[in-house]
Amino acid sequence: MSRPEDSPWAVSVAQVSTRAGQSTRVDRDFPAPEGIGDQVVGIPAGTPVHVEGDIDSLVDGLLLQAHISVPLKTECTRCLRPVNTSIQDDPVVFFPYKEPEPEPTHGKEEILAEQEEASGQTYPLVSGGAFMDLEALLRDTLVEALPLQPLCRPDCRGLCPQCGMDLNDHPDHHHEMMDDRWAALEGLKQRLEQEENPGSDGQTGE
Repeated sequence: MSRPEDSPWAVSVAQVSTRAGQSTRVDRDFPAPEGIGDQVVGIPAGTPVHVEGDIDSLVDGLLLQAHISVPLKTECTRCLRPVNTSIQDDPVVFFPYKEPEPEPTHGKEEILAEQEEASGQTYPLVSGGAFMDLEALLRDTLVEALPLQPLCRPDCRGLCPQCGMDLNDHPDHHHEMMDDRWAALEGLKQRLEQEENPGSDGQTGE
């Protein structure tokens, strides 16, 4: 059975844990967890995610202030060109020494908005407070930071809907559009004109 401290996302905090005022530095790569996006816009599991920041010991827990960066390879949602960019984020999260005990509500489920927001930025310590595991933090941070519609550039023209030509390379490209609904009437008009003017087809009688 694997131990929590053997996790590739584990960070040792035993030297600062429960000692208020102490700090330690984290500056290393962690593998991207599974389940971040999809094949179109996503980060493959195992992609190196760089985490750099400080861990500060408070009275009731540890505060992590970090900068997270990871390369992102995707494609433009308009022209389908490859897009090489990166995700950058600066989370500030809290790792309490003890799990907060739920207070009795006496049948009333009242949750303050501040508590909901704080719970989203709080993660548990493992191995009796000796390690913090960053897997959940990385997954939550990167999933939220994924671009919904990545573009190769803000003014990307996209592809021609008729032939698929890249309009960025051919900005003057266009097609003559004809409404098929008028094609039958145009043919009828030509037949009526020929009936009214039988010599209009270029043939003359003797």
